[in-house]
Amino acid sequence: MMGVLWGGRYTAKGASAVTDELMWAFNASLSFDRRLARADVRGSMAWARALQRAGVLSEEERDALLTGLRRIDDEFAAGTFSFVVGDEDIHTAVERRLGELVGPVAGKLHTGRSRNDQVATDVRLYLMEELAGLRGALRGLQGVLVSKAEAHLDVLMPGYTHLQPAQPVRFSHWLLSFFWMLQRDVQRLDDLLERVALCPLGSAALAGSAYDIDREALAVELGFRGVCENSMDAVSDRDMIVETLSWGALVGLHLSRLAEDLIIWSSAEFGFLRLADRYTTGSSIMPQKRNPDSMELTRGKAGRLVGNLTRLLVLLKGIPSTYDKDLQEDKEPLFDTLDTLAMLLPIAAGVVDTLEVKAEAMAAALDDALLATDLADYLVRKGVPFRQAHEIVGKAVLLSEERGVGLRELPLEEYRRLSPTFEQDLFRALDFEASVEARRVRGGTARGAVEEQLKRARALLSA
Repeated sequence: MMGVLWGGRYTAKGASAVTDELMWAFNASLSFDRRLARADVRGSMAWARALQRAGVLSEEERDALLTGLRRIDDEFAAGTFSFVVGDEDIHTAVERRLGELVGPVAGKLHTGRSRNDQVATDVRLYLMEELAGLRGALRGLQGVLVSKAEAHLDVLMPGYTHLQPAQPVRFSHWLLSFFWMLQRDVQRLDDLLERVALCPLGSAALAGSAYDIDREALAVELGFRGVCENSMDAVSDRDMIVETLSWGALVGLHLSRLAEDLIIWSSAEFGFLRLADRYTTGSSIMPQKRNPDSMELTRGKAGRLVGNLTRLLVLLKGIPSTYDKDLQEDKEPLFDTLDTLAMLLPIAAGVVDTLEVKAEAMAAALDDALLATDLADYLVRKGVPFRQAHEIVGKAVLLSEERGVGLRELPLEEYRRLSPTFEQDLFRALDFEASVEARRVRGGTARGAVEEQLKRARALLSA
């Protein structure tokens, strides 16, 4: 039964005789787990060495297996490896090809090992590499946010709550708000990697290997930081995938929030920003259109990332202990999340890096009403309780709206009718730059506070 790793207990001969054709296709996983190929070869090479150290293989047998596995790895690297119809999964394909290259000794490689601990090892090895790459992409986006903030440190804009104008802030302060969101994503990723980097190899099907395998040496050789402590848990544990999908969903949510702001602020109604042509698309019917499709797709793909997490959680909630075939369904959502993030993060970095900032439009949107809190603070500094100050300024805002003028255009006598505490110096409080500079606390939007943020951000990027 070439290409089949089981079948001795069946009376029929040949894969097509043992399994219904549709069932074979239903059961096979090669269409997606082939991307684990090089991790599978790497794990197999380490296993061959472990078997030799345990006295199961001679040095000559080990070397023959390693020679064949290196040849297979070269074929995968060059894209010349040929799959055949009987390859059920990546493990079957590798062992089948190994037999073609080195002969019957290939049948010794799987001694003391199961596809259960083999695939768990492959996935962890693959994840360690892929997540390291995504960490770099996250850092890349953070670096672009910092550079953009440094370049536009003194640009003021309206800040919003409930999507309503609230208080003036620095555009750089808004940019850095996403730096710190992504910094938490980096921290979560580093924490996740600690749990990914545990080696399940040697757990076999569920009870542990029957051979004297040095699992700690295996872990060191494969770059893990330790071993999975319980063989039953090791072959069924998919927490590392759930955590990856959860982490990916949260990254997606943060990118979606960034995208939403950029979509709104690049609209004609706001005109605060302009996305570069390379990150927009046109309309098939309206010649004037520049649609922010890069950001709309980013916003949309966040739902895809959340869906991948939900899919795996539902899969895992009802399966019994150790390995069950349901777990084959873990890889497609994992690979999709990794692929989606690998595209989203550089796109987001490119959009931010090439943004055209319309400082004049931001300044024009700075309405006097944004200074209402500063006017209340003015009264508080003169001894008026904040609740009373809030009410007084609210009346001033209402008056300015009724008269169709800004707070700075109301005469002093009108203010004094609302409260005798108002004096001529109230107009110094009605200044956008003064408002921003008053927020000097750590994490605030004053220039010095933003510069401190930038300093801490740069330190994190260079660590």
